[in-house]
Amino acid sequence: MSAVAGKRPGLPGWLYVVFLTLLATATDEFIIAGVLPAVADDLGVGVAAAGQLVTAFAVAYAVGAPTLAVVCERFPRRTVMTIALAVFVLANVAAAGAPGYYALLAARVVAALGAAVVTSAAFATAAAGAPEGEQGRYLGVVTAGMTAALFTGVPVGSWLGGAMGWRATFWLIAAVGTAALVGVLTTAPAVPGAAPAPWRERLAPLRDAGVLRLVAVTFLAAGGGLMFYTYLGAYTAQVVSRPGGLLSFLLFVVGLAGLAGALLAGRATDAWGPGRSLRLVTGGHALALGLAAVLVLTGVESRLVLAVVVGCWAVFAWGLTPPVQGGILAAAGPSSGMTALALNICGLYLGTGVAGAVGGAVVDAAGVRYLPVAATLLMVLSFAVSCFSPGRTPQPGTLQRTAPFEPPSCPAAPAAGQEW
Repeated sequence: MSAVAGKRPGLPGWLYVVFLTLLATATDEFIIAGVLPAVADDLGVGVAAAGQLVTAFAVAYAVGAPTLAVVCERFPRRTVMTIALAVFVLANVAAAGAPGYYALLAARVVAALGAAVVTSAAFATAAAGAPEGEQGRYLGVVTAGMTAALFTGVPVGSWLGGAMGWRATFWLIAAVGTAALVGVLTTAPAVPGAAPAPWRERLAPLRDAGVLRLVAVTFLAAGGGLMFYTYLGAYTAQVVSRPGGLLSFLLFVVGLAGLAGALLAGRATDAWGPGRSLRLVTGGHALALGLAAVLVLTGVESRLVLAVVVGCWAVFAWGLTPPVQGGILAAAGPSSGMTALALNICGLYLGTGVAGAVGGAVVDAAGVRYLPVAATLLMVLSFAVSCFSPGRTPQPGTLQRTAPFEPPSCPAAPAAGQEW
């Protein structure tokens, strides 16, 4: 009897819809890399020019996330997700039928803006709709949707592009986005937007030291972790003299371990609180990158050891989001949660840009062997910033909601002093 009473309830169906939603948006972000040569050939541009489709998506996402979140903060989350998903789907339909390079570039920018709004609204919805003490678990499931794109949506989309042409990949994303749109409309909880407030108050996360500290943690972690991920193929060739098809296996390991890391980090956030969990994740991430540096510098040629090190790294790398998002929600408060989450997404994408640039400079100056050393230094900085915790640290199970969760069936708000 007590065992049954202590058992956690199952996850609601709407949370799996949000999982699918972020699977679609994350797939759209990564999938273009697998079909760039085909896009370049078909549209008559160079591969370098086609590569700007990736850059344009990332920049639009990074700039659009906090900017549009400020505008959308006051609207109900389900409405925001629905409209943003509709824009995202239409943009991918336009990309599939783009007559030329610039039309495709414009479609990618619009898709990125829609995806940015969807992502911040999805995290805000998951946190607000979670029962007390379960916010980390719910955020972990949403993060897992983004992680799953690495080894489900992206490989499937790339295969489809090779079999039926690059335009088919965008039709696939539009179809998944449409399914997510229907699911959000029919199942998402009625989470209201923030109360109307002056612009100064709505922009408060930009001045909040607690929020900015956590954004800095994300920025540095993305710079270190994604630097290693960007050059994983070159690193693998340095560790193993004849990698063969090892890289494909390692990418699968990254996806699977990253999925586990996101879910475990969500549980840890609920159990230990976002501050302690974040220190564990960033510290473990720095240690894993340090092991990767030792592996390549000592010349230990072992496929098994390489797979273990990469798997451990992926667990911590993709375990960052639940504790950092939980900490940001607690620091920002209910009136600016969506804007603060979007600001963190901006930090993630800026860190991704730094990862590619700094990683390229390290490779040119010292070689691939020293890439994990540079990545480790950035992660040590991220860990140091995560250890600096001004003010009161939220206790386990006390993450604030971005807005009070209103069950769809309730016709009126509760009386004063009552809770849902």
